[in-house]
Amino acid sequence: MSSALLAIGRRRTTAERRRDRERDIIRCTRELFDERGTIDAQIDDIAKRVGINKALIYRHFAGKEELFALTLVDYLGELDARLKEVDGPRRTPMNRLKALSEVFVDFCLEYPAFADCAMSLLRRTGDELFGEITEPVMTKLGTAMGSALQRISTILEAGQRTGVFDEVDTDYLANHLYTQTLGSLHMARMGLIVSAAKPGHPVVHHADIATVRETAITATLATAVGRQALGGRSTKPSKATAGRTSRTTGDTP
Repeated sequence: MSSALLAIGRRRTTAERRRDRERDIIRCTRELFDERGTIDAQIDDIAKRVGINKALIYRHFAGKEELFALTLVDYLGELDARLKEVDGPRRTPMNRLKALSEVFVDFCLEYPAFADCAMSLLRRTGDELFGEITEPVMTKLGTAMGSALQRISTILEAGQRTGVFDEVDTDYLANHLYTQTLGSLHMARMGLIVSAAKPGHPVVHHADIATVRETAITATLATAVGRQALGGRSTKPSKATAGRTSRTTGDTP
């Protein structure tokens, strides 16, 4: 075998070892997240779990934020698989959306660190994210999020066609529902409800998880129905109807 072919073989082996190491680091990061229920794992903890020096982690990832983003990609992949399992195109749009909402809410309750990780990234501006995360990783993150969001958007479009859901841009509404659910489930994670029993004496109660769950699911369905429930309709064409409107306009002399 020529020296050139041997060199190619060595490069492939090195690349494979690098990918395996990256997968190990992401796997161990998620294990720590799942054990603790939060995303406060430190690089030292992750390196110890993998069995490497923490300096090696920075050879594979631009920083802690990038590692957390790829861990979120891992969560999103599992979430999307669960959403796919329960989605049935022959069911009504309302029942489809309810099924997906239940899976999403239960996933967040099962993995609090997923919700924390997702919310942590949502709190950053686009400029901040691109300053902390490399473009290839941003692409992976966007693709992972886009797959789950597209499932929701498709259901919203189906509901708009049957007149069940509000005629709002479905891509926007899918993102809104994703963010809305993450925010509402923060209450479940904190477990606290504050009320004012009397002026100057606030009272703190513990949130009931079952109530938080049902409210989050109901809020998703209510938001999707939107102005339809009030007997009003959007004056702005949705993505589902925009194509039909354009074609109609184009056919007018």
